[in-house]
Amino acid sequence: MTRRSPLDAPPWIKLSLIALVVTYIAIVVLLPLGAVFTEAFASGFSSWMAAVTEPDAQAAIKLTLLVAAIAVPLNTVFGIIASWAIAKHDFSGKALLISLIDLPFSVSPVVSGLVYVLLFGAGGWLGPWLEEHDIQIIFALPGLVLATMFVTFPFVARELIPVMQSQGRDEEEAALSLGATGWQTFRKVTLPNIRWGLLYGVLLTNARAMGEFGAVSVVSGHIRGETNTMPLHIELLYNDYNLSAAFAVASLLAGLALVTLVLKTILEWRHGDGLVARGH
Repeated sequence: MTRRSPLDAPPWIKLSLIALVVTYIAIVVLLPLGAVFTEAFASGFSSWMAAVTEPDAQAAIKLTLLVAAIAVPLNTVFGIIASWAIAKHDFSGKALLISLIDLPFSVSPVVSGLVYVLLFGAGGWLGPWLEEHDIQIIFALPGLVLATMFVTFPFVARELIPVMQSQGRDEEEAALSLGATGWQTFRKVTLPNIRWGLLYGVLLTNARAMGEFGAVSVVSGHIRGETNTMPLHIELLYNDYNLSAAFAVASLLAGLALVTLVLKTILEWRHGDGLVARGH
């Protein structure tokens, strides 16, 4: 008698589980996104275009892209170095280092913003020295970048660590034994093996950077046209009861997130075999 697998459930159970998942996604994800785009274009395309091209919205869009353009490459470099150190070397305190990398996942972004205010604000620990040297971090671009870096720095590292660990050290050791330098080994051996995991981590980091609200809200000062990113600009429009414009900018931000999702999906579809080792 053939023994049935515990996972070989009756068809009605499978269909019920699928229906439950689809219903949950529809309620939690699809309906809110649909409502955003519906409200954004409720007054017509001309109203939408006016909302996203007015000066404050344009400044918010440019600042969001600028912050992401600075934070993402820096965290990418950090993620590569951190994952290399953790996966390719043995040292005491490795578990602690991994826990520190995961810290932003458990700490509220608002708390991280408050920490930066405590450090670099006018009344903070370094505030008097910064003011004396005419350096402004809080309520300026550097503060926004730091806050964004804090909430996004784990993503690349956490994508690459499992990849590098699963690959081991044999290929790098062989390259070094044949006379390759450390940089040549990384560029010609390690990087080709991790490129899809790296791209995946960069996409996630970029999406998180553009959508960050809590940390940047604390350090921005909400200065219209200067320190408001797109999420902060949406909040101000909503608080001003300008719902049409708020949904218009929100739809643009959601559209950028959907582009990231499409790129992620294409990446998984075309290079699924290379991503399996990462558990995605």
